Amino acid sequence: MEPGPAAVAAWVAAALLEALDAGTLLGLATGCTMEPVYAALADRWAALPARDRARLARRWRSFNLDEYVGLAPADPRSFHAFMDRHLVSPLGLAAARVRLPDGAAAAPQAEADRYGAELAADGGVGLQILGLGLNGHVGFNEPPCGPEAPCRCLDLSPATRRQNAAAFGGDPGAVPAQAITLGMAEILAAERILLVVTGPAKAGILRRVLLERPSAELPASWLQSHPAATVVADRAAASWLES
Repeated sequence: MEPGPAAVAAWVAAALLEALDAGTLLGLATGCTMEPVYAALADRWAALPARDRARLARRWRSFNLDEYVGLAPADPRSFHAFMDRHLVSPLGLAAARVRLPDGAAAAPQAEADRYGAELAADGGVGLQILGLGLNGHVGFNEPPCGPEAPCRCLDLSPATRRQNAAAFGGDPGAVPAQAITLGMAEILAAERILLVVTGPAKAGILRRVLLERPSAELPASWLQSHPAATVVADRAAASWLES
């Protein structure tokens, strides 16, 4: 897809609305790549007749990929707060329909077990939206990570903490050291996957994810084996195709 992130955002927003209208359980992500996607979704949502917005709001079911350990939902740096700012409030959704792990849970691994079981009980994800980390992670599945890895609590790599430092005053040391994430097992079990990649900084890692042999050192490379995974990239992220 080309040429830019706005076109990518509009395409992914349309796919989300179509899936929601079909009653699909959505798997959602956070981060800079997703901000324009949710903004485009909010624009499309606002243009719908009121009766359609109400019907879709009642139908909404989603699970987010991850949350930082140690941040309460009300913390503005949490992914709960991100989803409230960019999705729940703009669309007027019931917050309970947009589910995330509880980063403030006293026992993070037990919370990961609970969250994974809740997703399984709800039938698993129909359409999973993914961003791509600079070290090849999806969700917070840091390398090394095999395709069978389940929902769990894990340590975040220094590279990921640097990448996410902007939300923490630019200080990687302020980024929580751990997170709860759906595993590659839950991601690969989704019926359909959209890997959304924008910007020149992601071109190198996207090339590796698509061309290298799948391995634990590049978790997103396991997506190569998924029968319904689609890469949605702008021209900058796919620039290596033109070289």
